[in-house]
Amino acid sequence: MIMIIGGAYQGKHTFAKELYPDIVWADGKSCSEKELKSAQGIVGFHHYIERMIRAGESAEHLAKELTKENPELIIVTDEIGYGIVPIDKVEREYRETTGRVCTELAAFSEKVYRVTCGIGQLIKG
Repeated sequence: MIMIIGGAYQGKHTFAKELYPDIVWADGKSCSEKELKSAQGIVGFHHYIERMIRAGESAEHLAKELTKENPELIIVTDEIGYGIVPIDKVEREYRETTGRVCTELAAFSEKVYRVTCGIGQLIKG
């Protein structure tokens, strides 16, 4: 597993496509669970978790399921835990859950990159 993280609009997907030009990407805004578990790469992974939370689903076991069922997955996701803590309960849960899931996935990942201003920095691996 490989993770590419960073703030919104920092060029993560472009960076990922340059590193891995032959990957077929799923989109976290619209992909199904089946697509996620069989995809080569996913962009907007945080959106997938948001969709789960808003649908009332638990993402508690998502990291373990992905590491077992799709250990070669390349994950591109926003770091969303910075800034002011939202008043809205669902927004807080989405941020906290995304942080927990991504922390577990980063621990499992062989490489983790952080992208800022289009520049990727290897922070693990």
